[in-house]
Amino acid sequence: MVARLVIAAPSSGAGKTTVATGLMAAFAGRGLAVSPHKVGPDYIDPGYHALATGRPGRNLDAYMCGTDLVAPLFAHGARGCDLAVVEGVMGLYDGAADQGELASTAQVAKLLKAPVVLVVDASSQSRSVAALVHGFASWDPEVRIGGVILNKVASDRHEHLLREALGESGVPVLGVLRRAPAVATPSRHLGLVPVAERQGQAVEAVAAQAEQVRAGCDLDALLALARSAPELHAEPWTPDAAGREPAAGGRPVVAVAGGAAFTFSYAEHTELLRAAGAEVVTFDPLRDEALPEGTRGLVIGGGFPEVYGAELSANEPLRKAVAELAASGAPVAAECAGLLYLARSLDGHPMCGVLDADARMSERLTLGYRDAVAVGDSVLAAAGTRMRGHEFHRTVIEPGAGARPAWGLHQPERRVEGFVLGGVHASYVHTHWAGAPGAAVRLVEHCG
Repeated sequence: MVARLVIAAPSSGAGKTTVATGLMAAFAGRGLAVSPHKVGPDYIDPGYHALATGRPGRNLDAYMCGTDLVAPLFAHGARGCDLAVVEGVMGLYDGAADQGELASTAQVAKLLKAPVVLVVDASSQSRSVAALVHGFASWDPEVRIGGVILNKVASDRHEHLLREALGESGVPVLGVLRRAPAVATPSRHLGLVPVAERQGQAVEAVAAQAEQVRAGCDLDALLALARSAPELHAEPWTPDAAGREPAAGGRPVVAVAGGAAFTFSYAEHTELLRAAGAEVVTFDPLRDEALPEGTRGLVIGGGFPEVYGAELSANEPLRKAVAELAASGAPVAAECAGLLYLARSLDGHPMCGVLDADARMSERLTLGYRDAVAVGDSVLAAAGTRMRGHEFHRTVIEPGAGARPAWGLHQPERRVEGFVLGGVHASYVHTHWAGAPGAAVRLVEHCG
């Protein structure tokens, strides 16, 4: 039994991340072991959650992993904790396009049997807040909205009007937060700037968020609400279910790109690789001039190589080492940022040159869930394997697919995408291997 809360909002921009992160840090400051979670495919918010709690931020994505895995993945991450705080995505009832409630915060709350705290941006309303909260609370009777936190409140008078309006709604006000520039986190073309790029500033922002929440929220009432959640009957997910014993020759080293340029990763990927028999070693393409000693496989996830194009290009020894490893036939799995790093160039800066393609920044945002089918055999999947993923980028690569594409995509339009070249699998599509654990096993097996 883990006490738990889902932090949701009527729409994006209401302050979910500030409130959720502040709550995590405030409760951790009380000595509670807090498990942080994020609904959806977002990689950036979990970095702030991890900073607030000292535990890995984990995603709960009903689209990529399936509804049956939401509760087990939650139980895996929250094992041994006193409290779990789950930050929602977009508006409470917003999910995958044309898929009803699938992958929405509301669906995840129901799967977890968790009470919801609604964060409302009250900056441009007073009495209307009651109608808004009433609508959200009554829309789906299976979703239990246990309280409201009013954000961006202008003054004592404004607070009085809001509380008066909500007095007869039946939904208690559990917090009131004033506008506070110190808690703001800067954004750019794909959302918040990741923790790894801000370091000391991120620590200060999380501390400010915790202090704002402590001052403006009823932590005792929020904890009591979290503890009112019923027992959740879910066997914790384990990466060992798809693993294998280490090979006789020992664990092959699988190098995983990290650092400021490659911040997008799911904690379960590393766990799955280790369970499949690999020794996982992280390296930083901005700083390290060589791959980890004994590297026999490589994983380059998402991030912001477009922000660090010149620095990545300047590290010529590592670019050469990556190209040599790929040429040797070793398994290389690259997603989004990794795809750009393997290209011939990015915004004119020479990259690794593994792929006969060039990448550049674009004005167009590509965003959405994807249903993918492996076009042919690769180090991640056998031909015909179906996986679900997510695209999120403001870059383009030309051509968009190689002679052997990685995936055939079926929505929003039918197309082939990505590259399979020897042991290389490179694509814009982010995948969550908990939903397809055979991918990690297959990659490690290809390490030889």
